[in-house]
Amino acid sequence: MTLLHVSKCLPGGQGLAPALVRRAATVELDWDVRQKSRFDCTDSSGRALGVFLPRGTAARGGDVLVVEDGSLVRVIAAPQPVLVITICPQHGTPFDLTRAAYHLGNRHVPIELRPEHLKIEPDHVLADMLRAMHLIVNETRDTFEPEGGAYGGGHGGHGHSHAHGHAGHSHSHGHTHDHDHGHGHDH
Repeated sequence: MTLLHVSKCLPGGQGLAPALVRRAATVELDWDVRQKSRFDCTDSSGRALGVFLPRGTAARGGDVLVVEDGSLVRVIAAPQPVLVITICPQHGTPFDLTRAAYHLGNRHVPIELRPEHLKIEPDHVLADMLRAMHLIVNETRDTFEPEGGAYGGGHGGHGHSHAHGHAGHSHSHGHTHDHDHGHGHDH
């Protein structure tokens, strides 16, 4: 099977006629794949695609990939396991979600922010921490579109692949995680 190359991603199909976007082939990908700038996939027409986007580019649901032959492929965010964090209705406040977002962000956890809830990828240690903060944590399958952050622009995010610890932080959470972005951290 011939691998078709993709090197361009149009955020939300920007600049394209809606009819073209609706007729485009699709590819359904979870966040683990969409956050990478290099990956292979197969579109709804059965074509093998080799995606090579600029470093730091994340494909979001609704984006349109431009294939080397000029054809278009609409990205669909695939449902995946996520934790949905909400406020306890009896005695919680919106500030509880703000506090949770702070603690998760301090650990560089990708977070989807919504006015009524937060979404993160499953992690039992974080789920226990959030429950200890008197928040409700439910595991479900849903799309996941985390914030892009300061380095991902308003639309894209950044991937995670070089390990580093957190020396100098005042907390200890007993794990490391990976980052593959081209910027340093002031740790």
